[in-house]
Amino acid sequence: MTLRPLVACLLAIWLAGCEMLPRPSFETSSDQARVVTSSSGCQAERPSFVDDGCLLDGWIGFGLASQRGDRAWRNTMLKLLEGEAAERRLARAVALSWGNQRQWKQASELFKADLSAAPRSLQPLLRYWLNELERRRAMVGRLSAAQSSRADSEASRAALEEENADLQKKLEALTAIEQSINMRKQIED
Repeated sequence: MTLRPLVACLLAIWLAGCEMLPRPSFETSSDQARVVTSSSGCQAERPSFVDDGCLLDGWIGFGLASQRGDRAWRNTMLKLLEGEAAERRLARAVALSWGNQRQWKQASELFKADLSAAPRSLQPLLRYWLNELERRRAMVGRLSAAQSSRADSEASRAALEEENADLQKKLEALTAIEQSINMRKQIED
């Protein structure tokens, strides 16, 4: 008798069939991202400090575009972001932070110089990006130091091997001289 509720529940689920399953989405993740950014209205070509409800979304979107952008996109953005206003300098820092290693130093300097001029709600995000940039710079620095150290140790090893070979030749020459002296002594005796 206790099986009746269970059977009834299973029968209801079976009869409901596909209606209870979630509908699959045929949109790709990039399509969904485009829909979200276009429906929110927060995607701007250049981020600003205007807090119109889209401050963080605009900067995050610009950060993601900078990360995905190639050299041509970055060069275009850097031209659009020319100027000495703090928001433009920080936007340049974001774009430069995804450029080549030479641009990382400039990005770091811009972040450090203008971070305090950003709105308080934006500062944690910019500080996070600065910290990530500094971590990347430090890792590259450690890698370069390790490669330099390895090259130095290889050069030092090569110099030691050369010195060892020279010492081996001198030892062989001294051994030959000693044998020659010993042979003379034997002949004389």
